[in-house]
Amino acid sequence: MSVVCVIPARYNSSRFPGKLLANALGKTVLQRTWESASLCSKIDGLYIATDSEEIAEHAKKIGAEVLWTSSTPRDGTERITEALQKYPCLQGAELILNLQGDAPGTPPETLQAIVDMLKQDCDAVMSTAASPLTDSEDLYLPRSVKCVRDMQGNALYFSRAPIPYCQSGAAQTLMHVGIYCYRSAFLKILASLPPTPLQMQENLEQLKVLEWGYRIKVALVAPNPPSVDTPEDLVELEE
Repeated sequence: MSVVCVIPARYNSSRFPGKLLANALGKTVLQRTWESASLCSKIDGLYIATDSEEIAEHAKKIGAEVLWTSSTPRDGTERITEALQKYPCLQGAELILNLQGDAPGTPPETLQAIVDMLKQDCDAVMSTAASPLTDSEDLYLPRSVKCVRDMQGNALYFSRAPIPYCQSGAAQTLMHVGIYCYRSAFLKILASLPPTPLQMQENLEQLKVLEWGYRIKVALVAPNPPSVDTPEDLVELEE
């Protein structure tokens, strides 16, 4: 089952413009993300999808293959879907891994686990990952998405609120790791589905998949380094 990884990369970011080209101990955030993905043995092809001249030029310097997209996509999934419509190298893949460019510390083991979860369940349309909560402050931060799953590893819900509630105070909380693997055929379906109430209320794109009745597998992985959303995150990454 062929697998390609696409790293959606946009230059503009409201909280940290140009963050993908920011330097982290001698290498850019984007380069570190691309190098991490290249270590995953489950990936047959690796690409950077962008609409930015600056990012494309840098990607070529580090040896990455670039997929050009328009500036229309609102998120990484939409950027990959547009690239899927244009490029045969994606159309021939059965699974497409979506790794955001601001996740430079992603271990290849996390990517492998996400791919394996989807390969093992032919009824699932996509997969992602979650890891045990390590910092209690994250439980109450809206930017830290929480996840609950069933006994077979299927996603039950994702939320920016603390879930699950536990009377005894001893519940294990899982933090969502925002990396997705899709069946390429489902990406075309996903693009045609209207937004859903919970998706808009929580501002979480994966909830649209659940609300329309599709199955998402959730791999349990070790805690991953945080993504780079702010200059402070970059300092933390360097440390």
